[in-house]
Amino acid sequence: MPGPLPIERLPQNPTFVLRGGADRPVHQRQWYQLPGRDDGVAECWCYTDALSYGAGDRVEVFASATEPLADLEVRAAVGPGRLMARQKGVALSWADTPENASTDGCGWPAVACFQIGDDWPSGAYWVILRRRGAAEGQVGARHLIVVRPAGRPAPGRLLLITADATWCAYNDWGGSNHYEGIVDPESNRFAPSLSNQRPWARGFLALPGQAPRTLPERPPPLGAPIAYPFMDWAWQAGYSKKYASAGWASYESLFARWAAEEGYAVDMATQQDLHFRPHVLSGYACVVIVGHDEYWSWQMRDAVDDYVAGGGRVARFAGNFLWQIRLAEEGRRQVCHKYLAHEEDPLRDTDERRFLTGCWEDPVIGRPGHGTFGLDGSWGLYAGWGGMAPRGAGGFTLYRPDHWALAGSGLGYGDVLGAEGRVFGYEVDGLDYRIEGGLPFPQAQGDVPDNLEIIALGLARLREGPSESGDDPGFCGDHDAEFVARMRHGTCDPAALEQVNRGAGMVVGFTKGRGAVFNAGATEWVAGLLRRDAGVVQVTRNVLNRFLGETVP
Repeated sequence: MPGPLPIERLPQNPTFVLRGGADRPVHQRQWYQLPGRDDGVAECWCYTDALSYGAGDRVEVFASATEPLADLEVRAAVGPGRLMARQKGVALSWADTPENASTDGCGWPAVACFQIGDDWPSGAYWVILRRRGAAEGQVGARHLIVVRPAGRPAPGRLLLITADATWCAYNDWGGSNHYEGIVDPESNRFAPSLSNQRPWARGFLALPGQAPRTLPERPPPLGAPIAYPFMDWAWQAGYSKKYASAGWASYESLFARWAAEEGYAVDMATQQDLHFRPHVLSGYACVVIVGHDEYWSWQMRDAVDDYVAGGGRVARFAGNFLWQIRLAEEGRRQVCHKYLAHEEDPLRDTDERRFLTGCWEDPVIGRPGHGTFGLDGSWGLYAGWGGMAPRGAGGFTLYRPDHWALAGSGLGYGDVLGAEGRVFGYEVDGLDYRIEGGLPFPQAQGDVPDNLEIIALGLARLREGPSESGDDPGFCGDHDAEFVARMRHGTCDPAALEQVNRGAGMVVGFTKGRGAVFNAGATEWVAGLLRRDAGVVQVTRNVLNRFLGETVP
């Protein structure tokens, strides 16, 4: 059997500057990247004016650096790295970074620009500023852009949608993201508004081969304290604490490279394209979403729902569908008030309350996630890491092995799909269900499709810990459980917390309108492709081949 799919190896980057408190426990540290202009440290940082571009579009590159010159290269991010454009001797200078860069943007000067050629294939591309005199494998700074498809696609091509709204939500470059940050006097509150006009934190775009994933390859022994090896590694190696939670390196790049090796033709578009250019889906027989797509806008969901109703097929190998966002400033700003939507979101008392940036399950929003993908993050959530079922099966227990997606897998009732690849986690999607005659069925709720079949499921939880020693509340604690309990039951008393604690992650399939959806609701599904898990690979092939083989209306 072939060996594991290699992760791109990236040399140590001298541009990293660490800010944090080493005297605090690992799971309580706050660390992030920020230009420091330290003596003896060569620094170069960059970003572009947008994430998605079309043929003929002009790309502006903004940078701040301690060195005067660099060479600009634009290369394909999948495959051998075809060189698309090059500019030598780009003049650079140091530009101060405002304290609120993570929320309002860096405001650096433009140092270069280039045009997307009419002959550029749709896909992901590196924008690289290479230090003058640096070896071929060394990079001063890099960014990622996506070239969206132009015109009707050729038959047999997949369209991969990047989860860039979740990338933005986790990006802590400059000090703040949708989880924590420096926007309040105590520097411990998440930012409800984030800028895309800043670099990506280290680890979002490229990773060394030894970088741990969120799920350890082997479960911890009984009695072991709650641990987060990926966070420990990030602290020691100088990477973002959120590198394993979101980004091109941990998710989309793995699928794109696996698909290329398998011979699939893959075009790419972004969630921002779904929001502003929903026609980008037109003509594709199969749209693919992978990894961690926690954040969506109302318009993004509309684009997917309309596509499926019109006959499109969606293959989602992703987890944690949870929050509604809004985009502003043509996508340069992302807004999500999350838990505080009813208190702080300016739409709370308007006729536009359905666009509140909170949980999809919230009755005020009135659009449960089940209606688009059949599953919802608030009914599943955590598995396989920290204190959240860390010694679970690692995969989905099969209940309906006769489903077409399992053909040729050799797996039967009660077998576990994906255990070898450790795919069940770190966040999973589910729904309320019942067991009858040894088979799971969805309970009537929200917008769950009538013909949805639960093919496989695994156990998840919403509360963490405590550890066997009883003295560690863990990284997640009860915060999310308290929020869901209040939303679902109006209280977070012990009975309500216990009620929401038990969830499930699922593999489901259903049809809607003239289209169909297959949903393997786990963020780590791509780990099964990375590690060549035979069952995961077979199911992925079956889904893609079936959806590609059907005629586009």
